Order: sequence, then structure tokens, then C-alpha cells
Amino acid sequence: MSFGFEIFESENVTGVYAITPSIATDDRGDIWTSFVKGDIEALLPDNLSFKHDKFSQSKYNVLRGIHGDSKSWKLVTCVYGEITQVVVDLRKDSNTYLKWQSYNINKEEQKMVLIPPGCGNAYYVSSEHAVYHYKLAYEGVYIDAAEQFSVRWDDPSVGVKWPVSQPLLSKRDLEAPFVK
Repeated sequence: MSFGFEIFESENVTGVYAITPSIATDDRGDIWTSFVKGDIEALLPDNLSFKHDKFSQSKYNVLRGIHGDSKSWKLVTCVYGEITQVVVDLRKDSNTYLKWQSYNINKEEQKMVLIPPGCGNAYYVSSEHAVYHYKLAYEGVYIDAAEQFSVRWDDPSVGVKWPVSQPLLSKRDLEAPFVK
């Protein structure tokens, strides 16, 4: 079995990478590798490595985000179901500030997305159920929700083209501010 990846930098957001694994399929199903330390961590700044993983389970029509922080690199994917993954550049000093990139992630279009610090992370669930996986790299301690930034999912200054007009949102996302 191959552990290779195809890695492509986003055309819209500097420093965001889509990573497509090689997938081995037979009569039983398929298998793919989501992480090989040397291959994926080569995209991170020197001396930074992934520290922990998180999973999120969501049902149809849920939209999570746009959230982020100033120090965490996130390697994200959908391991079950189908999502629209969105990354928004919220780094004011970036040449791609307020630009966004979306990816469909599902069994047929399996990929991971590497998101740098300062970019907002969001996803919409278009299947009945989805399981989302985060792998996080950062210096020091983890910045949890209370210390993260949030931006309105429908902020017109960002202009994300979501496949939904009335998603299920958390209180945090309903109350998120617009970009200033």
C-alpha cells in the first residue's frame, strides 16, 4: 500500500494546502493514510509538530465556524459523511486577506486541508451525519474556544458561497461579529 500524498497550495488563500491521500480499494472497501509525520509536518514552520487530535460529529445542515486563532495550525478532514470545508484568510497583513477557499470532502473526494494560524475554519454538513477530524500543531498551550476569534458565517465582506441559506448554527456562530 502506498502512503503518498498529492499536495496543492490554494489558489485563493496563501499557506492553505489541500492534501489528497492515495487510496487503496478492493472488494472489502478502502484504506488511506491521513498523516505521515515527515510528509505533512514538512509544511509547518521549523520545530513545530502536531500535539493533539479532536473529532466533531454533526448532523445534516449544521454549519460550524468561522473560527480560528493566532497560533494553531489545523489539519482537518471529514472521515465520514460529506462536508463543504471553507478556509477564510483573516490575517490583516496577508495579500489574500478576506479571500476564501472551499473544498468538497467526501468518500469520492477525500482530502485533508492544512490551515495556518490567522485563518478562519468552517464547514457545512451536507450528508445525514458527518465526523470531522482536527489535528492541531501549536507552541505552548492550546487556545480553546473562549480565546479564539469568530466571524459571521454570512459576512458579506467575506462573501463565502455556502450551499445553504438557513443552516443550523450554535449560539456562538449566531452571535459572531462581522469583520471590522
